[in-house]
Amino acid sequence: MNRFLPFFILLSVVSIIDAFAEIRLPALISDGLVLQRDIPVNIWGWATADSKITVEISGIKVSGTVDNQGAWKLILPAAQSGGPYVLKISSETESLEISDVWFGEVWVCSGQSNMETTMERVEPMFPEEFDRPYQHRIKYFDVPDDYSFTGAKHDLKGGKWVAVKPETIRSFAAISYFFAKKLQEEYDVAVGVINASVGGSPIQAWLGEQALKSFPKDYDEAIYYQKPGIIDSIEQADRARFNHWKDSLEAVDLGLKKSRINWFESAFVPSGWSKLEYVDLFPAEEGYAINGVYWLRKEFYLDFDPSESEVARLLLGTLIDSDQTYVNGELVGSTGYRYPPRRYEVPSDFLKRGKNVITIRLVSENGRGGFVTEKPYQLEIKGQIIDLSKDWSYQLGAKMPPAPTQTAIRFKPMGLYNAMIAPLHNMTIKGLLWYQGESNVGQAQLYDKQLEALIYSLRASWGEEALPFIFVQLPNYLEASDQPQESGWAEMREVQRLALRHPNTGMAITIDVGEANDIHPLDKKTVAERLVLQAMKVAYFEKDMVFSGPVFKKGRVKRNRLILDFDEKGSGLTTIQGNRLGGFSLKDHTGSFQWVAAKIHNNQVEIMLPNNLNPVSVRYGWANNPVNANLINKEGMPASPFQFELSF
Repeated sequence: MNRFLPFFILLSVVSIIDAFAEIRLPALISDGLVLQRDIPVNIWGWATADSKITVEISGIKVSGTVDNQGAWKLILPAAQSGGPYVLKISSETESLEISDVWFGEVWVCSGQSNMETTMERVEPMFPEEFDRPYQHRIKYFDVPDDYSFTGAKHDLKGGKWVAVKPETIRSFAAISYFFAKKLQEEYDVAVGVINASVGGSPIQAWLGEQALKSFPKDYDEAIYYQKPGIIDSIEQADRARFNHWKDSLEAVDLGLKKSRINWFESAFVPSGWSKLEYVDLFPAEEGYAINGVYWLRKEFYLDFDPSESEVARLLLGTLIDSDQTYVNGELVGSTGYRYPPRRYEVPSDFLKRGKNVITIRLVSENGRGGFVTEKPYQLEIKGQIIDLSKDWSYQLGAKMPPAPTQTAIRFKPMGLYNAMIAPLHNMTIKGLLWYQGESNVGQAQLYDKQLEALIYSLRASWGEEALPFIFVQLPNYLEASDQPQESGWAEMREVQRLALRHPNTGMAITIDVGEANDIHPLDKKTVAERLVLQAMKVAYFEKDMVFSGPVFKKGRVKRNRLILDFDEKGSGLTTIQGNRLGGFSLKDHTGSFQWVAAKIHNNQVEIMLPNNLNPVSVRYGWANNPVNANLINKEGMPASPFQFELSF
C-alpha cells in the first residue's frame, strides 16, 4: 500500500484545491434575487484566495480579485428597474448563473411576531388575496430563525427567494406581502422583501456587540452565553424539567387513564362536569389560576348525512394554552401554544347524522386557561355555520403547579443580530421596517435608548447614515378603558413617537387597528399600507401628500386655554364620525389625571383650563386600549397618542 501513498496524498490535495476553487455564494444571491435599482449594489461571495472573479448582468460587467481570506465583493453600477435577467458569476475555472434576477426595491423587515405573522393567519380577513395570487415581481426571502453569541455570521443558514403564487402566498409574512404589493402598485417595479423576524423577541436580541456595550447588563449577559457548553447545559436542564412536568401531568390525567375509557372516546359518558354558558376563561380558585389539564365537551347535531359534504372547518378561536381536539373520538388537530388560531379540518367521515361530540384536551401551563372571548367558535359544513360559542361542559383532569419556565436563549442579547441581521449587511437595500416592542413593554425608558442604538448601529452596519428606518407604533390592546389609566403600552407608544426626532425615520400609527383580545391583530394590510405611506415620505421623497394621522407638534398656554398643534393634519382635524372630541386628560399638582373637554378650533385642539386646576401634564389616548380617543385628520387616519408636560 505504501507505493500508492503519494497518489492518495496528491488526490487529497487536488480535492482540497477544488473545494476552495468553487465559487460559493451567500443564500441571498440566488434565483429570484431582487437588486436595488438606481444605486450601486454589492455582489459578494467566497472563492480561492487571490483568484479573479467576474460578475455580469444585463450588459454590465465588473471584475475583481478574491482577498487572502477567500472573500470577495464587487460593486455593480446603478441600474434602472427591470428584469428578469441572468446574473453570471465566474472565475478562471468555473461559472455560475443566477436566474430570474430583477432590479427594483429591496426592504428588510425585522421585529417580533407581528412582523412574522403569515398570510395564512390573516386569510379569514383577506380571502380575496388568495384568489389567483400570481405576482412574479413580488419576491420574499424568509430568513431562517437562528442565533449566535460567538460572533457575527457571514451567511444565513438557508433561505430562498419566493414569488407570490397559490402554493407560496400563505407562507409570506403578511406585512411584508401587503407592503410589497402596495409599493409595487405605487412604483410599478419589482419588490424584494427580506424578513428577519422572530416571535417574542426583545429589542436587545437584535443589537450587535458594539451597540450592546452601552447597556452593560445586556452586554454581560451576551458574553455569558459565549461560555463553551453553557447553552447545551441550560437547554438540557430546561428540557428535563418541562418533560418531567408534562410526563407527570399525563400520568395523573384522569382523562387518559388506560384502565377505562379515555374521555375523548365516543363511548365515554361524562358525569358531574361543570358548565360554561359561554366560552370564557376557567374560574379561578380563591383568586388563583388552576393549572394542569382541562377536558371540554360540546355536543352538536346534524340533520343531514355529512358523508355527502366536503371537509368541514372547525374554528375554535384561540385557546390557552395547548390543545388536542377530537371529533367523535378522532383527533382533528392540535396546537402546542396559546397564540395561533385554531382552524382544524374535519373529514366528513368523522361526522355523522344526529349527535356529534367535540372534545378538547386543554393544557394550562401558567395563568388562567380557557377560551379567548370574542373569537369565532363554529363549525362550517355544507354551507351551514353551527355556533359553538356556548354550552360547553368541562372537567379538571389533573391539577398541577405552573409549568417550569423555559430559558429563551435565542432571545438573549446579540443572538439574533449575529445570525439573522449581520449576514444581510452586504445586501444593498432601500430601507428598514421594524415592528417590535411588545416584549419590552414595561421598560419604556430603557427602550428609548435601545431603539436609538438600534437605528444608528444598523445604519452604521449598512454603511448608510441616512438609511430609512420606519417602524410601527404599538396598536391598541387588552381591555378597553374609558377612564384615565397608567399604561405600559402607552409609555411604549410615547417612546416610539419620540423616536421621530431621529432623522429619516417614519412611524405607522396603528392605535385603531389592534384587537383587545389578541396581541396579533389580523389587520396587517392597514399597517403595511401606512408603512408604505411613511416610506413614500422618508425614502421616496414624495410631496403634497398626507402620510400619517396627526402627530403632536407643540403646545402652549394662552390665558385660560391650552392650545395643541399637530403635524400631518392633512385637509384638517376632525373626529371619527363627527363625534365629540375625546381622549384628552390633564394632571394637576396632586398627580391624578382627569378627563377634560376639548374641541377643534382653527385646525388646532383647544382645552379650556378650569380655574381650580393647575395642570402640569396633558395626555391623549393614554391607555392600553383607549376607547374615546377619536382625533383623526379628514383623510381618516388616527392621531398618535402622546403626553406633553406643561410649563407656565
